Amino acid sequence: MARPNTYPRELRERAVRMVAELRGDYPSEHAAMTAVAGMLGIGSPETLRTWIRRQQVDAGQRPGVTTDAQAEIKKLKRENAELRRANEILKAASAFFAAEPDRPHQR
Repeated sequence: MARPNTYPRELRERAVRMVAELRGDYPSEHAAMTAVAGMLGIGSPETLRTWIRRQQVDAGQRPGVTTDAQAEIKKLKRENAELRRANEILKAASAFFAAEPDRPHQR
């Protein structure tokens, strides 16, 4: 099960926008991320970096799997696993009931 998000979506979006706006005021993107993380009380600039990279992938500025595609893949994998389990149960039941007429009845 995934870890719950500790930061609201609005804060994440605001932080990403702030880094983009303040990037020119700092010598590097990392310095801007560190400053914004400190201003907004985000635990680590690395957290902010992952939000920025995720936003870039979702916007098509960076290669990778988008958030929507990731959610769809996760849903399909879960459904696939459930269908595999159901299939195994049906195979076991089929084998059990196919062997039933061969067994002698006890009364």
